[in-house]
This record gives sequence, structure tokens and C-alpha cells, in this order.
Amino acid sequence: MARNPIRDEIAIVGLGSTGFHRDSGGRSAKALACDASIRAIRDAGFEPGDIDGIVGAAEPGGPNPNEMSAALGLPQVTHFSSPMPVAVFALVDAMNAIFSGSCSTVLLYFAYTRLPWNSRSAAEDPFRRHHTLGVMPSPESVNAAAAYAAWASRYIHEYDARREDFGRVALNARAGAARNPLAVMKAPLSMEGYLQARMIREPLCLLDMDIPVDGADAFVLTRTECAREKTRNPVVVHAATTGLVGTNDEDQLPSLRRHGQHVVVESLRAKSDLWLEDMDIFFPYDGFSIITLGWIENFGWCPPGGAGRFLEEHWDPQAGCVMIDGRIPLNPHGGSLSEGATRGSGHIREAVMQLRGDAGERQVAGARNALIGCGGFFFNSQGAILRRL
Repeated sequence: MARNPIRDEIAIVGLGSTGFHRDSGGRSAKALACDASIRAIRDAGFEPGDIDGIVGAAEPGGPNPNEMSAALGLPQVTHFSSPMPVAVFALVDAMNAIFSGSCSTVLLYFAYTRLPWNSRSAAEDPFRRHHTLGVMPSPESVNAAAAYAAWASRYIHEYDARREDFGRVALNARAGAARNPLAVMKAPLSMEGYLQARMIREPLCLLDMDIPVDGADAFVLTRTECAREKTRNPVVVHAATTGLVGTNDEDQLPSLRRHGQHVVVESLRAKSDLWLEDMDIFFPYDGFSIITLGWIENFGWCPPGGAGRFLEEHWDPQAGCVMIDGRIPLNPHGGSLSEGATRGSGHIREAVMQLRGDAGERQVAGARNALIGCGGFFFNSQGAILRRL
């Protein structure tokens, strides 16, 4: 326990989601966040007065925690913060706040809305994708989306990879989303369709990049001892961590051999009593398909450069998706590529649903442990292991 005193001490006891759409029908990010939060509090069997901490991660222009506290009528809050996306940053903050005694029960929310550059006409220009955020890549820049295109090219060069290796990530996501009522992209996808998709920045096409959506997820976290008394089927965070290396800029990362994912894997392994052989579900982040290949390799499912072959060898042709060793699904909810760009909150939500036995036709029989690799290579690599009590 000395290496991870918070192990299994924090439980996720409630969750709520609005589902994800390309158009929320005029609902604001704040309205979406409130909807998901109310669902999560009710799902936990709690009242607003039971919540004394609030942690929120929203897109630019989204609601901050003090606005959400007022909107939800929380009578008293002793911890509030706004960590940057991706989702495990906020999860770790909420966990630490509870464990340290800063508060006893946290509402954790994530709200997403498509920004103006997500319009159809703006989407046709890849250099405008991040203009609203103040990060506008140019042909000479290696920032944001351009960075992953550059590293995908490096990956192809180093390992003689094929675009089909990326394509299986997209096909797997679409197969999962088809069974997920919350997902935005459910139309069947073939490898031919993937290869013919519009190229955004060589070698990544439109289907290699997460889909902007409107929607929100929310969770309620509390001490495990409280969860045992008040809620059904609590799911505990066995371990969670974040990581980066000293040189972590998109254009200065020395190589694919050492980056934030490696730090996360090493830290998570040291904190956990569970590892790959214990897992029932695997959730590698897929904001870009190249990120998923990285997580597969860096967690140790296969050697560096082997993710494409690994996906092919573990492909279930009947289900049209990946089943590791015939039993472990990969992002069964559809991930960021097909459920929607939830910055990882969808990965956490699906893990909780699976471990509670609430995933419907996607349910993995007897699921008890889930492995999550969140974020990319640079400054937002994160990981978590969730388990059912």
C-alpha cells in the first residue's frame, strides 16, 4: 500500500450522460452538463446536499465549477477545480481531493460542444481546426492534429506499417458504436470505405480523427467505505496516474521510443496489483488512430511496431471488431472515433457500465477489471485501472 495508498479507496458510485450528437438542438454546454450531472447524482442515490466537491472539465466557453454549483443548487462546496482535458486529469484531482479530506463526495463533469470551426465549411480546411483555441497550425508547424500526422508518418517509416493498421482502429470503433445508444456515428464502415475517406493530412484521413460532438458525461465519486453502504455495484479506482517526459512538445519529442505513454505504463504497473492477464476490457484512447497503436504497444500487448499485426490477429470477423484472445474487447462503446470526442470521459463511463453489468448488448460477461490508457504522446498521457468490488 505504501506505493499507492489511495488504491481501491475511491469509488465511482453514479454516472450520467446526455448521449452525443452533431447538433444539441440549441442546448448550451451548461445545460448539457447540468443534465448529465443530475442524472449522475440520482444514479448514485444521493441528494445535492451530499455533494461537497465539484470538478469540471469543459471545452472553451463551457461552464466552470462555481457556475455549475449554483445551477445545481449545491448548498456548500469545499473543493472545486477545472483541470484541463483529457479525462483522467480530472479523475485524479477528484480522487485526491476526497482522499486528502478536502471534501467527501465529488461531482465530476465533462461538457463538450462543437466550436465554430466545427461547421461543415470550416471542417474542409484542416488548418482551421484549432483556430478558436488560439492554436492554428500552418504548413510549417507541427502542432495539434498536424503533430499526430507527422508521427503517424514516422511510425509508417520506422515499422513499414500500412494504412490498414490505422483502419482497423476505426472499424473496431464503428462496430462498437453500432451497439451504443449514446454514440453519434453508427453507420457500418468497411476497410474500403475507410481507405476512400477524405484525406485530412497525410497519412491520416477523416476517419482517423475523433468526431466533434455536443454532449456531457458526469460521475459521482466518494470513499469506498461510504459507497459500500449507500450504493449498488460500486466501481473502485484501483490505480490512476498521469505522465510526461521532459521534452514533450509536438515537434521536439525525440522519438516514438520514449514519451508520456511509457511513463504512465511504468507508473500504473508499479501502483497496481492487476495487469494485462487480469483485464476483461481494454480502453486505449483514440483521439487519433495512431495514439491507439501506441497504447497497444506500450502497455505490452505486442512489441513496438506490432500493433497492426496484433489487431489483425485478434480480429473477430463475425463481430467485425477486436477481441483480444477471443475475450477482451477494445473500446466496445465506439471510442472517440465513433461515439464522439469525449476526451476520455466516454472510456471511463463505458468501463463503469461494463463493470456494473449495465452495458446492455455490449456487456462483457463477468467483467471485473478494466484498463484505460487515456491521452496521447505529449503532455496529456494518463492511465487508470478500474475494478468491480
